[in-house]
Order: sequence, then C-alpha cells, then structure tokens
Amino acid sequence: MIVYGRNVAKEILKNGKKVEKIILQDNFDDKEIFSLIENRNLKVEKWTKKEFSRFDKFSHQGIIMYIEDFKYTDLLDLMVNESSLIVILDHLEDPHNLGAIIRTCEAAGVDGIIIPKDRSVEVTSTVMKTSAGAIENVKIAQVVNLGQAINKLKDNGYWIVGTDMENSTDYRKIDYSGKIALVIGSEGFGMSKNIKDSCDFIAKIPMYGKINSLNASVAAGIMIYEVIRSKK
Repeated sequence: MIVYGRNVAKEILKNGKKVEKIILQDNFDDKEIFSLIENRNLKVEKWTKKEFSRFDKFSHQGIIMYIEDFKYTDLLDLMVNESSLIVILDHLEDPHNLGAIIRTCEAAGVDGIIIPKDRSVEVTSTVMKTSAGAIENVKIAQVVNLGQAINKLKDNGYWIVGTDMENSTDYRKIDYSGKIALVIGSEGFGMSKNIKDSCDFIAKIPMYGKINSLNASVAAGIMIYEVIRSKK
C-alpha cells in the first residue's frame, strides 16, 4: 500500500509498522521524520521535484511510503469494556468521510469501527491521509454481514443506536449508558432497512435551517461526542 503525508508517516514510523520503501523529495526538511527514519535504520530514496511529479495527484508533502496492507481487527477484539462505544458504518462510500470519522473516533477514544466488506469504502491511501495518522491508533473490523455483526454485539450486551430523521428521537434524549454501538448510514441512502430494523433506538439531530441532512462525518462527530458526554 502507498501512503503519503507527514502526519501519516510519523504515526507509521512511531508504531513500528513494516515499511518497504521511503521516497523523499530532495528538498524535504522535516527533522522529526528524519529522526524517526534514522532510529529505525531505514533506507531512503531521494527524488527530484520533477521525478516526484508522478505523485502530484496526492497531497504528499514530499514523502511517499510503501507499507504492508492495513490489517483489520477481529470483531470480538472490539468488545473490550463495559462502557464501550463502537461505531458501525453502513456502506459508507466516500474515503474522505471514512478518514474524518476515524480521526474523530481516535480523538474521542472510541473502541473501534465496523465496516462491511462489500459495497463500502475500504482503508485506502486517501483514508489514511484524511485521518491524519489517527488510523494507526484505531481498531477497524471488516465484516461480511453487518446484520450478523449487530446480532453478535447484541448477544454481548450492546444497545444499537441508529441515525435517521424519520420515526426517531432527539439524540439528546436517548440513554447512552452501558455498551453502545452507533450506526451511521451511507451518504446517499442512510441506513439500509434491515439495519434500521435491528436498531434499539433511532436518533435524529434536529435541523433548524433549510438543509435537511448533515454530512456523514459531521453527524458521526456530533453523535459520538454526545455518547461520550453522557457517559462522563
């Protein structure tokens, strides 16, 4: 996998992930990254700006790294404590949204994220860049069937809270004590019917303007911090 950007590079180098190749633009000057590379005794290729132009479609900040593919976590490894919060993404498609949600989950101390294997964005270079390195500290499980994953969560004492504007309750009036799995629907269609039917609660974020919905990553941020706030 190719990754790029200084924040991502720093987290990868700090966490000891296997690095296959590092390419730096010849005017690269980040002393912290140089120190991390030296500490791990890694070899570096330096390219001119012209040579680096092949990567201009990326916001690379002068560094490209080839690393091992992202390793997903087993679903059972996300169920770690009695006040657990897990975020379920129901067929999200935009890698920028996934990256932003990962960053919020890391900042909020969420226990993990669940994504489906099919018809959903996976962890890509864009996701890693958008997460600003946070992905190195967040567990992500990729499952074949979201419905079955939700049933496993319920068997382990989780309450499932979905997000939708119809037949729903103000998100501030739901009891988030105990173990919570928060479902965020896809950008275009929201939650799928079978996932919505599996939810114990459906939360809505009131809209006071003319727009009737929020970006998925913004909605996720509001919901995540409301759950965290209520648990304090």
